[in-house]
Amino acid sequence: MPRRLGELEDAVMTRVWARNKPVTVREVLQELQQDRAIAYTTVMTVLDNLYRKGWVRRTQEGRAYRYEAVSTRAAYSAVLMNEAWSESDNPAAALVAFFSMMSPEQLPALRDALRVVGVAGVSLADGAAEPPADAGPDTGPVGAPGAPAAPDAAPPAEPSADAPPVDAPPAEDRPAA
Repeated sequence: MPRRLGELEDAVMTRVWARNKPVTVREVLQELQQDRAIAYTTVMTVLDNLYRKGWVRRTQEGRAYRYEAVSTRAAYSAVLMNEAWSESDNPAAALVAFFSMMSPEQLPALRDALRVVGVAGVSLADGAAEPPADAGPDTGPVGAPGAPAAPDAAPPAEPSADAPPVDAPPAEDRPAA
């Protein structure tokens, strides 16, 4: 699992991800110099380190290299979230804490993500960012253990025959059918 990027590595990768096409050291340097004083050789070293660590691929163009991200910022963020969650001594509690920090504006993204990955038996009702007004003071967020169900939530769907079991390994770790 990749380690967290350092501050300068992240600044460089942010520029590489934003371009979404192969970039030269000079292009990244020019963007970074808008925010800080930094030398060409520093950016070149950071990009070379990112190449050796597998974050970018490079192709030679004349005497220079063009660097391109190997994966997306979203994939990097997902790896960091998974790593943090995996290291918890209580993963369920960590997820409850994480979800309770989400703003109402973030909940549609969570719903969409769950739909995209096809998590069987999971339903998030629209507008369920806060517990119902009649929930009482001792209940947690909607869906938390001991808390009330979401007011308009549909009952959990039965898993489809082709859906992996809840405790199945991720798709990339499962043998091909």
